[in-house]
Amino acid sequence: MADVLPLVEARLRTALGEPGARAAVTFLGTDRIEVLRFQEGDIVRYATLGMSAQPMNDPTAVVADPVKGARAELVLSVRAGIADTDKVLRPLAVLAASPQVEGLIVAPGASLDVGEPLWPGAPFTSVLVAEPGGLVEDLELDGPLDPVRFLPLLPMTPNEAAWKRVHGAQALQERWLTSGTDLRDPARRSVPLE
Repeated sequence: MADVLPLVEARLRTALGEPGARAAVTFLGTDRIEVLRFQEGDIVRYATLGMSAQPMNDPTAVVADPVKGARAELVLSVRAGIADTDKVLRPLAVLAASPQVEGLIVAPGASLDVGEPLWPGAPFTSVLVAEPGGLVEDLELDGPLDPVRFLPLLPMTPNEAAWKRVHGAQALQERWLTSGTDLRDPARRSVPLE
């Protein structure tokens, strides 16, 4: 079976250009996770590379299927020069390792929390997983492998995360849209939730 990571990196390069930097993190008992940094104008994008090496499996399954199952990588986009967002590399790698470490299946609408600011001084400790397909197209793999989906991450303040738990991801996204929230602003305040 072909290694999917070179194909994933090629798709990221096609969609986002050449990475300006990359960092690798390895957690005990997991495969290596890399985070690639791309910059286009005043937007910096961080993309994980390694999460899709293994399919995500149902944690209640007796035996993990080594072939079938959803595959994904994470993409975070922020405005450059406002905060020290390069410190997000480790939290992103933690999120990308969560399917291997915690048996999570990361899918659109999910909340992922790292329990600490995403970068120094960040008002966000969690992210909302958004729908794929906009920035980086899904990468189709030879059957029976599922395609690799590139899932955008939208940083959430603790108040937004709590509100999302009650009202749902769609309602929070509508609130952001109605308020004209700049989700790429690394220093933005919480959207009004009354």
